[in-house]
Amino acid sequence: MFILRSVIFNLLFYLNLLVLLVAALPTLLMPRTAILSVARLWARINSLLLRAICGITAEFRGLEKIPPGPLIVACKHQSLWETFALVPLFADPAYIMKRELMWIPFFGWYTWKAGMIAVDRGRGSQALPEMNAGVRRELARNRQVIIFPEGTRRAAGAQPRYKQGVAHLYLETGVACLPIALNSGLFWPRRSMRRRPGTIRIEVLDPIPAGLDKTVFFERLQAAIENATARLLKEGEQDLAAAGISPGQRGTIIHHPPAPSR
Repeated sequence: MFILRSVIFNLLFYLNLLVLLVAALPTLLMPRTAILSVARLWARINSLLLRAICGITAEFRGLEKIPPGPLIVACKHQSLWETFALVPLFADPAYIMKRELMWIPFFGWYTWKAGMIAVDRGRGSQALPEMNAGVRRELARNRQVIIFPEGTRRAAGAQPRYKQGVAHLYLETGVACLPIALNSGLFWPRRSMRRRPGTIRIEVLDPIPAGLDKTVFFERLQAAIENATARLLKEGEQDLAAAGISPGQRGTIIHHPPAPSR
């Protein structure tokens, strides 16, 4: 049954996106905050569709830990879900994203208007100065810069692959970093049309203050996110079991030993 619900949700999800892309055209002539309001509406509608059609709810933990002002937000990335679900959590979010996404008609126009930060991944380390400039610009506007430190979506339970870009930004910008863990990949898997019933849990962790050594920060960030993510995955697996979804239907989940913390 959840496969049929997944099909219905996906149709409505992309229809809703198409309608909003067209309806939001006037925001291109408005202040930047107008398109962010549309993005928040998109997130709310998606959440309602997930709950009503797929039986997927979301539990947000630790929201009181979000500090005000400019911030680097480092979030685990398992699914398309967090790309919209994070938007309502922050006063003025700016995502670091692939430059190619800005070439997409309509969608790319809005990301440009919203002040998102484009990165040319093909240039490797040569793209860092440009990314630094974009991040500094948006932090100076008192914004929260969201980065997925593994660079791309990773399957729930997959071996983590953190990149040094987040540590570089932390060192160069001198602002605090807010780690976020989640288990969205269990219910909205990457590269899959299936949407599995249960509760997506997203947890805001303790901010990492500015001023730490780069290596210390990098290890502390990974430990915080991975330890919390492993705990959230176990909770999510219980939801799937309660829904009668066998391990074969959700794939193999790799539980890593707790990472060292400092």
